[in-house]
Amino acid sequence: MISKEIEGRIARLQGKLQQQSLDGALVIHPVDVYYFSGTRQNAVLWVPVSGDAVLMVRKSLIRARQDCPLEDIRPFPRSKEFVGVLGRCARVGLMEDVLPVQQLKFYARLLPSSEFIDISGINRELRSVKTPWELQRLRKGGEEICKVFAQVPSFLCAGMREIDLAAEFALRLRQAGSEGPVRMRAFNQELFGGLVVSGDKGCEPGFFDGAVTGAGLSSASPQGSSSQNIQAGRPIMIDYTATFDGYIVDMTRMFVVGNYPEEAEKAFSAALDIQSYVQENLRAGQICCELFEGACQLAANHGLLENFMGVAGEQAKFVGHGVGLELDEFPVLAKGFENSLVSGQVIAVEPKFVLPGIGVVGIENTFVVSDNGGERITCLADDLVRV
Repeated sequence: MISKEIEGRIARLQGKLQQQSLDGALVIHPVDVYYFSGTRQNAVLWVPVSGDAVLMVRKSLIRARQDCPLEDIRPFPRSKEFVGVLGRCARVGLMEDVLPVQQLKFYARLLPSSEFIDISGINRELRSVKTPWELQRLRKGGEEICKVFAQVPSFLCAGMREIDLAAEFALRLRQAGSEGPVRMRAFNQELFGGLVVSGDKGCEPGFFDGAVTGAGLSSASPQGSSSQNIQAGRPIMIDYTATFDGYIVDMTRMFVVGNYPEEAEKAFSAALDIQSYVQENLRAGQICCELFEGACQLAANHGLLENFMGVAGEQAKFVGHGVGLELDEFPVLAKGFENSLVSGQVIAVEPKFVLPGIGVVGIENTFVVSDNGGERITCLADDLVRV
């Protein structure tokens, strides 16, 4: 990672710390450490309100020095030496949204005279606006995942199991260079990397905070593809992420062996209408919750509001989510999220419908917010693919 990229990120964080009258920030969560230092090693980053940042590494110091452009990279100090590294700091920022209580108590013992201030919101707002360097990585991911989706007709056939189709897709994605892990910030959420669901198995409810969960393979992992065989005439949804240089893109396409049920055709048309509306309005200054409300109104106009974004009674309250180093970044096109969009934010827009007895139908693409609407970076055609 280039030195200027890291310098810019730290400088923007320091500007926010100054506005909040903080003496510095302790960056502890691995994804945040990577964002501000360029290395994902077991380390803690101290960012003073002014001056040079210090990376304190538990393991691997050797790799951290290879990856990180910062000047001051040292072993994690002994407890009695820790306060000396930071100096006098009355007010210290922490990303408390991802900080275990045990860790909070640990640093409270190391810094007994410091007051800890939650800067989770500041961090997420900073990270939501992507730099040109980040957008380059995201566009690369968009290109690569589209290539894999384009190959699906060559290996999809009736009778194969959902899990086999998912494995074939994931294999080709890995061969293209996708890194695999899908990081999520929200507590109690996890994701394998994507899902392939077909027919009624796509309608299974589940814990995952999204429109479609899938049945999974057991109650220990109740999400994603099942061992069910794919049947002709049933909707097949492939919803996958790709990760390049840590940056995640998210994409969904619809397939069918044979002919589509009429109800699914109608729902797919509604999903495309909603995506078009949202893309047109992914402009700087637009209010996030208003876009969600507009999407719900369009779903209602198509007579599908009760099927929109999940199983009836358990629907997800969003139609788009920020992506970057994590799958659930800001902003969120969601009920109650009243923030305005900012140019450079990257959002996966995913209008989806659950049709009991038929299956799940929808579309998903990743867009960059601009002054002129959403710039799409997953550019494969949205067409329903018949095999």
